[in-house]
Amino acid sequence: MSALQQWAQGIDLQWVITQATVILAAVISLTVHECSHALAAKLLGDDTAQRLGRLSLNPLRHLSVSGLLMLAIVHFGWAKPVPVDMRRFKNPKTGMALTSLAGPGSNVLLALVSCLVLQCFFAFDKNSISALIAGEGARFYFFYFFYILATLNAGLAVFNLIPISPLDGSKILAIVLPDKAYLWLMRYERYGMFALMLLLFTGVLDVPLDFLRTGLLRGLSLLTHLPFPDPNILRQIF
Repeated sequence: MSALQQWAQGIDLQWVITQATVILAAVISLTVHECSHALAAKLLGDDTAQRLGRLSLNPLRHLSVSGLLMLAIVHFGWAKPVPVDMRRFKNPKTGMALTSLAGPGSNVLLALVSCLVLQCFFAFDKNSISALIAGEGARFYFFYFFYILATLNAGLAVFNLIPISPLDGSKILAIVLPDKAYLWLMRYERYGMFALMLLLFTGVLDVPLDFLRTGLLRGLSLLTHLPFPDPNILRQIF
């Protein structure tokens, strides 16, 4: 038996498929998030993103390798920022806030749709829990995809609402700030990413973000009457 055959036999196919599922869900989540920014800006009077090809569901126009990896690994990530010229808005601060809100809003909507799909899954497949614990077959991977899609989008929504530049939350917060405070915030925007990365890698944000993500998922589950599975179920599988 060749070394290549031995290597191929040693591959855990289920692990490969589940990781590919996470990446696919991450790509969809980030693409919809950024396209929603571009669409909101266009509707509010700024076609900058559209002219640069960002009003698109083509993932290649939006993805950042580092942001995608972070989203796949820790469920919090980002894509390439959508360019916005707030001078084109009738009310610049309000337009910028609404454009920024469109991204997290789209992720909440995707999480809600995922919960609705899972609700149908559980309603029509009475043996779904046993199928999940078995960890095999098309039912398992169907469930796993939408579970991850819901979880990632809930995480992406709450993460982007953090009021630290360059995240969407900082621009949404600006709508309630006086002009002087807003200008100060914009002046130091470029330092926000360093602060954000420091908070992420030191784990300071882990507990509050997990709390908010779980709370959002529970709320969406209640809206859809979904008995959203406890994460312990997935731990049994993997």
